[in-house]
Amino acid sequence: MYRQPLLSLLSHHTPADATEKAMTEATVAFVRQHPDCFERSLLIGHITGSAWIVSPDRKQTLLLHHRKLDRWLQPGGHADGDPDVAAVALKEAQEETGLQSVRLLSPAIFDVNIHTIPKRDDVPEHLHYDIRFLFEADPKEPFGISDERTNIQWISLEKVDSLTESESILRLLRKKI
Repeated sequence: MYRQPLLSLLSHHTPADATEKAMTEATVAFVRQHPDCFERSLLIGHITGSAWIVSPDRKQTLLLHHRKLDRWLQPGGHADGDPDVAAVALKEAQEETGLQSVRLLSPAIFDVNIHTIPKRDDVPEHLHYDIRFLFEADPKEPFGISDERTNIQWISLEKVDSLTESESILRLLRKKI
């Protein structure tokens, strides 16, 4: 069963707080209920993978300003049928940043988040069941070009809250790296 690896990862994940615990449980239920959970054609929601990228000294993280959502976020995106969500997160991180030095620090899930994506054109409002992994990259490597973002920055962990008030990003900051 192609959903089993994700369900196994989720069963070994230790949420940081009650909110993340509830989102993890809801994600498990969603994956069990929907065999097509990795497909964006599942219009009520789908699995996404994202990358919390830190510098080797663990003092900076990489955030991008998402063009469509008009918010500062970590890189990530749709699984598009791929059940290897860590590989999805890596692919999205490389595509959205242009960085080739991005490397997975652990195969374990770093964070689970569910968030609403607003209606856009013919796609109705839906949920992203976001599975987040911890990555590292070289902050000296130049960024590539991506039409998915309006800005991209390495930012000191102490200053992330000046760009965003998103609780899901702030929860990532509070986690031990």
